[in-house]
Amino acid sequence: MASYLTGLSSFISFPGKIAGGVKCLVAILFLWSPFFASAADDVQFPKTIAWSAYQTGTGGYSQAVAIGNILQRQYGTNLRVIPGRNDVSRLATLRAGRVHFSAGGSEAVYAQEGILNFASKIWGPQPIRALMSNYSDSCSYTMVTATDANIRTIADVKGKRVTFVQGAPSLNNAMAALLSYANLSWDDVERVEVGGYNASADAVVNNRADVVGGACNSPPFLRLEASPRGLTFPEFPHDDEDAIKRVRDRLPWYVPHIAIEGPTIPTEGIEVFTSAYPLLVGLDTSDETLVYSTVKIMHENYETYKDNAPGASGWRMDRQKFEQAFIPFHPGAIRYYREIGEWTEAAEATHQANLHRQSILKTAWDVFVPGAPENYVEFEQAWLLARETALAEAGLITLGEGL
Repeated sequence: MASYLTGLSSFISFPGKIAGGVKCLVAILFLWSPFFASAADDVQFPKTIAWSAYQTGTGGYSQAVAIGNILQRQYGTNLRVIPGRNDVSRLATLRAGRVHFSAGGSEAVYAQEGILNFASKIWGPQPIRALMSNYSDSCSYTMVTATDANIRTIADVKGKRVTFVQGAPSLNNAMAALLSYANLSWDDVERVEVGGYNASADAVVNNRADVVGGACNSPPFLRLEASPRGLTFPEFPHDDEDAIKRVRDRLPWYVPHIAIEGPTIPTEGIEVFTSAYPLLVGLDTSDETLVYSTVKIMHENYETYKDNAPGASGWRMDRQKFEQAFIPFHPGAIRYYREIGEWTEAAEATHQANLHRQSILKTAWDVFVPGAPENYVEFEQAWLLARETALAEAGLITLGEGL
């Protein structure tokens, strides 16, 4: 409970985080309702918890609903899944205390880093903490094309119409990284701006665009497959080491992957990249008991929900990839992983390195802000330079290219 009070103090001291003070206070009190013992003494939940997620119809939203059904049936807890239209909205509700956790994607990394839409004065680097990761038989993000656009290789995307999701830097930066596989950039394609993730697929279905990015098994892509245009996944051959390096230099948490789950994907699979999606995260102030309880029930009830939503099988314990994580884990999650013998010395070393990275970023932000430019554009440009300098001086990867 002490961590909640700390969060409340932080919220009150930050005017303008959310409009509608009374409404927000009610939401906060709802989140900080008393905990009730559940099926086991060491598992405790309030009567209602909340997660933010991608929009309805996406794999992440569907998986959250499936896990919520377990909580309701076995623990008497209602899980409210709050769909977020973009990266900022999903994490804004987390930071403001309107949800306990966020089941999103790479935006958690960008928020940790204070880059893209999180480079602004009201954001900066955030103390993100991981709970659990999903590495499914599908993929977290790849290119999906209309078959009639005749795109067979990544190089064929040059000059084509590619969706750009407003307010979703993680999606757009992922697309930029995939374009770099063929030495392409946003300057080499026709950018088609859309209002959200679902709208991206609709733009291709309606022949406003030719290429969209998303998870291999994302439900909106079924509409494209069923449309007259058809659906094709161009592959990213893993034998091109230079191309692989270009992508991973931009997104080091993306790894080469064989996807076997998704529309039109053959049984032998296709060569793509993937990362954790959904990535369930909280903040350093998230309640340790709730984190521990959430991770424990997700692991112990895996067999019950794994087939109840596309991609849910990726929550398996043997796919957690602790040693490849790019953000630190929450102490409540680590406590459970240690109990079941999954937290290794290598995992702890990676965790400590990620904590150190966040410390470097926070110090750089604290030093930068007092004398920062007032102009929005100048502020962001100056911060990105200060951030890159601090990381470089500490001998850490900067992720500076293309930001």
